[in-house]
Amino acid sequence: MTGINTISGTAAPLDQANIDTDQIIPKQFLTGVTRSGYGINLFHDWRYLPGPEKKPDPDFPLNDAKFKGASILLTRENFGCGSSREHAPWALADYGFRAIIATSFADIFYGNSINNQLLPICLNNAQIDQLIAKVNANANSDIYIDLPTQQVTCEELSFNFDIAPHHKNNLLKGLDAIGQTLELDNKISAYENNRPQWL
Repeated sequence: MTGINTISGTAAPLDQANIDTDQIIPKQFLTGVTRSGYGINLFHDWRYLPGPEKKPDPDFPLNDAKFKGASILLTRENFGCGSSREHAPWALADYGFRAIIATSFADIFYGNSINNQLLPICLNNAQIDQLIAKVNANANSDIYIDLPTQQVTCEELSFNFDIAPHHKNNLLKGLDAIGQTLELDNKISAYENNRPQWL
């Protein structure tokens, strides 16, 4: 996977708390084992009107033409709660989001996002209020995320965010759990080669 250094793009606001993984990608769409093809069903039950036609609900923020092409999602606390399905970050990434800015995340979703190079950022409610107000006033306002300096900027707004050093390292290098293990391949091989044969 390609690592993350900086992310720049417009944002879409989804001003709601406790958005669970069944809303992010409903269970009936968990039929694949690859990471692609889920974006069309992201937020399915909110995004489309009832019926088989997949007619967009005009009241859902992501269906607003001014937020088309957004690569950053602004939302609230406990994002990604519910089941542990890895398809949730897959769907968000397949739709085109590269970062999620929320006040907090469910732990398993947070880890799944890191493993899939989807950057989860925690800011406080007042800071997210300002970002949402900014993009609602001008949907073309670019948000710039600098992972090395751990900073989010949008015009005159500038906020620092915290991230664990090992999560930051994995995102910068583009590592998932397998990639982390492969970084130690030489040490693993040396250990195996030096083990007594009877072991």
